[in-house]
Amino acid sequence: MKKAFLLVCILTISVITTACINNLAVQELNTKAMKFMEQGDYNAAIERLKSSVDLDDSIFESHYNLAVAYTKTEDYVNAMKSYQKAITIKPEFADSYYSLAVAEENLATDLKSGALVLDDDGELKKIEYKDTDEEDVSSAGNVVLTDAEKVYIKTLLKDAVKNYNLYLSKTENADDVDEVKKHIASLEEKIDPVEEKAEQPSVQETPAEAE
Repeated sequence: MKKAFLLVCILTISVITTACINNLAVQELNTKAMKFMEQGDYNAAIERLKSSVDLDDSIFESHYNLAVAYTKTEDYVNAMKSYQKAITIKPEFADSYYSLAVAEENLATDLKSGALVLDDDGELKKIEYKDTDEEDVSSAGNVVLTDAEKVYIKTLLKDAVKNYNLYLSKTENADDVDEVKKHIASLEEKIDPVEEKAEQPSVQETPAEAE
């Protein structure tokens, strides 16, 4: 299954844009993190950005770039949390909504392909395939989803649609408007009507956390 792609401009975002920031340690950590991201060493970037957030939790760029780094390592759960924090700090930044939708959509893709599963405790677990191409496994059509996984996938896709629409509502004359609208329509076709017999888990939490 193909995964959604991040916007091209994400990695070119300025690390520190707030002139009043006086914490040199935070600035140094963010600068080092950006260099690691440019080199493709996202795990090293994550460690610097986590330290930056620990020092000052109010910096939008720290949370946003941390979310990007998590997305690049395919840790979509932590990416979603960091995008949501970035949105709380700077809700007018349109790309955050697009990127959050990408993370939600890709997490749903991993669940549908069997690359991730929900265990008996409702925790997300990564499946390691030995001597087998993961893409071949996902295309074999042998993945049997649990009811909890089906509900979580639908919840993720619905929220992705919402965030793609929020991206469009906050973007004026964007070149990708028609493309994003087509993508939204394709996602909506994948979402079957869900009977609201029970409250669905929030995408901010894994199902186990929602209990």
